[in-house]
Amino acid sequence: MHNLAPASDRKSSIQPGAATCATHDAALIERIAKGDRDAMLVLFTAHNVRVFRFILRFIGDRALAEDLTSEVFLDVWRQAGQFEGRSTVSTWMLAMARYKALATRRRRTEDQLDDEVVEAIEDEADNPEAAVQKKDRSEILRRCLGELSPQHRQIVDLVYYHEKSVEEAALILAIPENTVKTRLFHARKRLSALASEAGLDRTCI
Repeated sequence: MHNLAPASDRKSSIQPGAATCATHDAALIERIAKGDRDAMLVLFTAHNVRVFRFILRFIGDRALAEDLTSEVFLDVWRQAGQFEGRSTVSTWMLAMARYKALATRRRRTEDQLDDEVVEAIEDEADNPEAAVQKKDRSEILRRCLGELSPQHRQIVDLVYYHEKSVEEAALILAIPENTVKTRLFHARKRLSALASEAGLDRTCI
């Protein structure tokens, strides 16, 4: 996560690929609706890690997050025929994941989001020094993200990690688009301040 420009500000670089993925996912859903297990496997392989990590941020329990992830994809298998294409498949699945995570969290006494964020994946082309620097930046950024409020962390997670638009984030979180924009503004401001205090160059976030 080296550039925290919202997905809407990066359309020229990600939109074609995102559109291709969305079309591919929609085609997989059509096949899944007809009972195609191979298509289900392809969809699961493409999205299970992100769905898992998204749920994990809500409940903070890896074993439970794995169970809920399985439930999400079981629902996808069962409900593929009900997908109407009003959003992308990934947005549809994350909305399912959020509902399950919130329902689970309400049944538990703990009401805090896990501070875990995705560890940076080292580029195999990095030399040892670059890899260490990337790891250090990622650790600092992880700590900064952990200090954001749960609401702000959700927004950062959806918009920057999952590259969801404001409209898609609003659908997933079931809140108005203006609320998403407000939370995003304050989240970026707070994260920038925290990163600066931690000595992280703002150009790295």
